[in-house]
Amino acid sequence: MPWAGHTAQHAMQEVYDVIKTSKTALVFVNTRFQAEFAFQELWRLNEDSLPIALHHGSLAAEQRRKVEAAMARGELRAVVCTSTLDLGIDWGDVDLVIQLASPKGASRMVQRIGRANHRLDEPSRALFVPANRFEMLECQAAREAIAENKLDGDPPRVGALDVLAQHVMGCACSEPFDLLALFDEVRSAGPYRDLIWEDFEQVVDFVSTGGYALKTYDKFRRIVKGQDGLWRVRNAETAQRHRLNVGAIVSPAMLSVRIATRRGGGGRKVGEIEEGMIEMLEPGETFVFAGQVWRLVGVTNLDVLVQPAPSADPKMPSWGGSKFALSTYLAKRVRQLMYDQAHWQVLPTDVREWLEAQRDRSLIPEEDEMLLETFPRGRRNFMVCYPFEGRLAHTTLAMLLTRRLERIGAAPLGFVCNDYALAVWALTPLDGLDFGSLFDEDMLGDDLEAWLAESFMMKRAFKGAAIIAGLIERRFPGQQQKTGRQITFSTDLIYDTLRRHQPDHLLLRCARDDAASGLIDVARLGQMLARIKGRIRHSPLEHLSPFSVQILLEIGKERSPGHTGETMILREAADDLIAEALQ
Repeated sequence: MPWAGHTAQHAMQEVYDVIKTSKTALVFVNTRFQAEFAFQELWRLNEDSLPIALHHGSLAAEQRRKVEAAMARGELRAVVCTSTLDLGIDWGDVDLVIQLASPKGASRMVQRIGRANHRLDEPSRALFVPANRFEMLECQAAREAIAENKLDGDPPRVGALDVLAQHVMGCACSEPFDLLALFDEVRSAGPYRDLIWEDFEQVVDFVSTGGYALKTYDKFRRIVKGQDGLWRVRNAETAQRHRLNVGAIVSPAMLSVRIATRRGGGGRKVGEIEEGMIEMLEPGETFVFAGQVWRLVGVTNLDVLVQPAPSADPKMPSWGGSKFALSTYLAKRVRQLMYDQAHWQVLPTDVREWLEAQRDRSLIPEEDEMLLETFPRGRRNFMVCYPFEGRLAHTTLAMLLTRRLERIGAAPLGFVCNDYALAVWALTPLDGLDFGSLFDEDMLGDDLEAWLAESFMMKRAFKGAAIIAGLIERRFPGQQQKTGRQITFSTDLIYDTLRRHQPDHLLLRCARDDAASGLIDVARLGQMLARIKGRIRHSPLEHLSPFSVQILLEIGKERSPGHTGETMILREAADDLIAEALQ
């Protein structure tokens, strides 16, 4: 089994052989790139001309319906699919589910397994195909959790105020409402049971005026209070506009990467990229895109302005990976499995030998500890941490760590993250630092606020909140839908206005909450920092460890959204890293 990678290319022949012996198989993957890659690999091996189809959210609706109809008629032997087929599939002919790469959660895997043999009193069958050795641990942990019926659940969600604003507007469009009666009704819903009157009043004030900084603009007056004391929609046109724009799903925008001109505008287009990659960076920082290193100049509307930086080390040299976060529950079981050496007997020989090599050359941390390794390599000094908390939390942690390292003069050059670990490298040695202070929970205070204030993340979160709350409308009666550029331009202007004149505005609060929960996973990061307080195991090394090979192989590997392929690391480079780790 490979030490790194996420495509499971090594197992594709075996997957194809299993499909040949099955009646109908669903091959689940976690991302659209993985779906495209797996589909192409299976077709390359398909000497028997088996009918194999592809199904994911980026395909045209007509194409997806054709695949579903062919599947229902029993004409397909396999469908490579993403979560688009997690639910609503009741095809009795499906006799096997194949999970390609790790499932990231036991509950998600149970849902997918249930697509096979969807008949009463018949067992469902599934096959795990881990893509690397860390994923082998993850798949084994998920398999055991499912067997014990101990599944990971979603944490309770607090009702968002931008969604509440949309609900208030919808109620007004339906019929006039009494403020106290609506407040009691909203609090009867679980997510809003702790809603306080002051927040509810602020939501209603926002729907009726737009808030203090915007109340002079007549267009933001959407509901009015009548002489009978009831609130109602302002007029029929306002109600029609609300019905055209209702909904709480906001798709991420694609940004055009353009070379900045001397006048500060955008010149030649290099490519397109999702907002998620850029929002972590600040102007002046570097990243890899389209096989080159670029320095970020700024973001204007939907253009990312960059300059070539061929001689610079990219701060963010890798992008991509699973869209799903490794669940907290499954991460804990992976740490338990990894520490319990008697449990290693259930693992394949090569994975067991890999764990033994890590134990002999570095160490294996206990369940609630965090392993931190430092070692030199070339002209760089590395610090590799293994929190096992998912790529999202790790990326946030890496951004905050590099800020702290810069303040203490450690001169960090860059970082890279995956679901299991993060690596930071610098010019100066990193083994003499006070790691307890470096990973103190106070980094989620002023450090986090300063980073959020400087990043593009808040503008993205604000745009989503503004669309959901109805401040920005995408569709108008008898007119074309607004373009992404127009929406971004409008929300950026309002965001800057509110930050200057009403920093406690409802939508700015919503943006902070959305960023903290959905974009940077602050709650999970806070739990992790509390868990490892006083329990950081430092292992100073002369060479990289077996565990660190996977995260170092991420450096220079580009998997940026919007590209159909990835820059593959040469096999010779991987062999060199493995040989060095085993010295």
